[in-house]
Amino acid sequence: MAEISLLNPKNSKAVFKNLTNETINDLSLEYICDALSEDEYERNVILKIMSQITCDEETVRYRCDVFEDFLKFPKLREALTELLKKLADLRDLERFQKDTEASSLWKLINRLREIDGYVKCITEIKECLENTEIKSQGLLSLKKQVQDIYVNSGFPQLKKDLEETFEKAQKMKSVTIGVNLDDLLRPKNAGILSLNDKAFSSSGLMQHFVKFVNTKDELHHGTDISDIKKFHPSSPKFKESDIGFGEVETAAGFTAVAAESATGGDPLSDSLKKAVTDIMKKTVRDIQSVLQKYVNISGYSLVSIMPEIVFYIRWAELVEKIQSKGIKMCKAEVLPSEENRFSARGIYNLKLAIKRVRGEDFEIVGNDIDFDEEKGRVFILTGPNRGGKTTFTQAVGFAFLLAQNGIYVPASVCRISPCDNIFTHFPADENDTVDLGRLGEESKRLWDIFDVATDKSLLLLNESLATTNVSEGLFIARDVVKAMCYLGVRAVFNTHMHDLARNLDRLNNDKQNKSKAESLVTGVENGERSFKVFVSPPQGSSYARDIAKKYGVTFEQIKKNIDSK
Repeated sequence: MAEISLLNPKNSKAVFKNLTNETINDLSLEYICDALSEDEYERNVILKIMSQITCDEETVRYRCDVFEDFLKFPKLREALTELLKKLADLRDLERFQKDTEASSLWKLINRLREIDGYVKCITEIKECLENTEIKSQGLLSLKKQVQDIYVNSGFPQLKKDLEETFEKAQKMKSVTIGVNLDDLLRPKNAGILSLNDKAFSSSGLMQHFVKFVNTKDELHHGTDISDIKKFHPSSPKFKESDIGFGEVETAAGFTAVAAESATGGDPLSDSLKKAVTDIMKKTVRDIQSVLQKYVNISGYSLVSIMPEIVFYIRWAELVEKIQSKGIKMCKAEVLPSEENRFSARGIYNLKLAIKRVRGEDFEIVGNDIDFDEEKGRVFILTGPNRGGKTTFTQAVGFAFLLAQNGIYVPASVCRISPCDNIFTHFPADENDTVDLGRLGEESKRLWDIFDVATDKSLLLLNESLATTNVSEGLFIARDVVKAMCYLGVRAVFNTHMHDLARNLDRLNNDKQNKSKAESLVTGVENGERSFKVFVSPPQGSSYARDIAKKYGVTFEQIKKNIDSK
């Protein structure tokens, strides 16, 4: 049976690209994964899935629909969570074919438990999917596969065989073992004397020991074990039809024990282990023959979708928590990739929502943005320090990343032409700039981005080229903006270089460019940062004027204060 995926449609030809380590770091993906799960394995699974991105529209829509089903049906998530627990311990049934005759009964019983858990697992998920009004292609395909497994794998007979086999195997409660000693009283031979359907009781053993030490003879004569049999809770001689083990040959079935040294090495435990295993060979073979017809059961293909189920469940749980705080998230509308568009209303940074879920109390400010041919695809974002430029830049990256993974977007409305990759250019650690200097290191990273970026890529630049020498940084930044317009990428370049966002008409009138550039600003109202982003020429000194006025340090305010003294 073909493998199923909840991330990729059947026969998908989607091409995936890996996010760079810089993008993973700059978008704080590890912080996001920490908010999704406390389990290290789950965090790694989620990070791995999110670190691979495709602009294939069919795949993005497929994921969006699957996630919506996970979000809409909490009971489905509960059932699949139980499925994860049960699948975690299951192993491939084909290992039964590789078992030797010396396989222990204990190992086989554990295998039986695995299969029994698997049967229950498939049965429960089948019933859950059949009783849930799922609509996504991915979960409908999973439903059909589970139904096929249930029907084609002979589950009714398998459940009956399991019950009978468990009953047979679990009748044995104790083993009577005889040990021969050599002249130095070392274990010489060991063998099974009987298999019993009742356990030894401590009182019975103690009574026999007291009887033995009180006897006139200190040593039992001969090898007659009839007296020993008396304290067995039941007769050790069973017919094959009773328990399935057959009669036990005691003398001939003894196993030799080799003494390790004259000082009395004691390999008794190894000898007894072999003796027990030998006497159980037939039982192991009998149980294997019952299970052999199920070795090709195909349900273990479900193990492959465990990481995908983890991914959807954890994201659905987080989105549900965010929505419970009255914060909007929406399913993205997927547009053709070649249109290179993006439109969002009320977009905000996912990290702010996570902080609200964790108990912090503050207002989240949403913003609107449109990337298209008419309004431009390259935005130069200016504004005051701590005015929300970096927060907004990350918000755009999160919107693309979540939408293309099928997850609801932190916005009230989102329409997106998927990008083929996300590249970020945030300030580097000082330790990384020792060899090339900051300007050299940043320039090299920009070259690396343009070397692989396409017109379908998303570029996010945060205070790039902000060197101490403003003229040098501005010179390179202008060429970078021109290159982004020429390539036609969607980009946000947030910067303190206000001159970079001035006089864009000449750049936009260049016919060889595939995209226009536009100026965005973060606002200040009454001297307070509003965190609102809107299309406008750079404000420059007006920001400083508002701040100065708020704190009473304009010339007029200072002069008035001086004159009043």
